[in-house]
Amino acid sequence: MSEMTFDPPSGTADELYLTDMPLDSAGLRVLSREECLRLLAVTPIGRIVFTDRALPAVQVVNYCLDGQDIVIRTAVGSKLAAATRNAVVAFEADEIDVATRTGWSVTAVGRARAATDPDELAWYRSLPITPWAPGDREHFIVIRAMQLSGRYLEQTL
Repeated sequence: MSEMTFDPPSGTADELYLTDMPLDSAGLRVLSREECLRLLAVTPIGRIVFTDRALPAVQVVNYCLDGQDIVIRTAVGSKLAAATRNAVVAFEADEIDVATRTGWSVTAVGRARAATDPDELAWYRSLPITPWAPGDREHFIVIRAMQLSGRYLEQTL
């Protein structure tokens, strides 16, 4: 569990970009681990990739970044809750502007676990994770981002 402090970043995602990021072979700016974490903290929607009956599955989720942990609030007994217990998963979030052809994408890989400690659960309930789906959402999945990679696409003329 992280240090139990939630300090959301100030500014917009555009204001958080670094100008001295290296380029990859496709001409996209490579984001540092710190930049990836900052960007994950500014958007509330992402996609979790997990295994369902031995096949890859992707689900859109609400989340909150807590330190280096991605915290997802879901229903107890849901397919997502069952499939992610102690499993290695991938998580992706992005922000794309189709009109300007700019944006960023961050992918995290880590082990998912269910939060069970009462103090930890109380902390996660206090985080700004507002589920969009109806129903009771009192199960918390926590992913420690062990590997992070991200790219930023700038408008080119």
